[in-house]
Amino acid sequence: MNIETLMEKSGAYVVSERRRSDRHFPDHPRLTKPAIAISHQTGSGAKEIAAALAKNLDTTEETGIGAWEVFDQELIEKALQEQRWPKALAGTITEEKRFFVDELMDDLFSLRPPSWVLMPQLVETTLNLAMRGHAILVGHGATIVTGKLPNVFHVRLTGSVPARIDRVRQGRGWTLSEAVKYVKAADHKREKYLKAHFHARMNNELLHDLAINMDRASEDDAVAIIFEAARRFFSRL
Repeated sequence: MNIETLMEKSGAYVVSERRRSDRHFPDHPRLTKPAIAISHQTGSGAKEIAAALAKNLDTTEETGIGAWEVFDQELIEKALQEQRWPKALAGTITEEKRFFVDELMDDLFSLRPPSWVLMPQLVETTLNLAMRGHAILVGHGATIVTGKLPNVFHVRLTGSVPARIDRVRQGRGWTLSEAVKYVKAADHKREKYLKAHFHARMNNELLHDLAINMDRASEDDAVAIIFEAARRFFSRL
């Protein structure tokens, strides 16, 4: 069996597990608690928007009682914790398709969990957090994983490459060339990650309840738009 076949089997396993679980969720008694999943392009301001959105949601009782939490890198940290891997490993794992031999060597020498170990746990962690409610799940395929959950509002943040590069450049104090390199590399890694593990692409508009073009909206505008749309969505739960 060659490398690509092994990686495809890993991705197929994650997809099949998610689909198998989906059939049981609609009648689950806990699915009246609201949650939000955000997919985003690099440099669209997702981290800042999610943090501000959580604060806004905490100030109203219309979306339910309970503090809202944002899970981005924390998704990986929680999945690792549940598997008793060191939390420090979370920073070394990104949204990308890793080379099979490297993953195998890491596994053999106990450096970090390979994708076929981590991904099923990440999917399970994402679903558990979404079902628990009052969670904003950012990236890592969260909108795909929670696609069939009726209590989750799905958001997509997009933007043109030049605008996203400029936002990264200003936000991180980088040079233009540094920002260009970062955004292009991150976009490529995220695309490979989604294709490898979920057999999906995020440019499918049917995956999302709301899409916002960040070229034409400020972060404050995006927070206000998501808040109002989510409030209406959750009122039907």
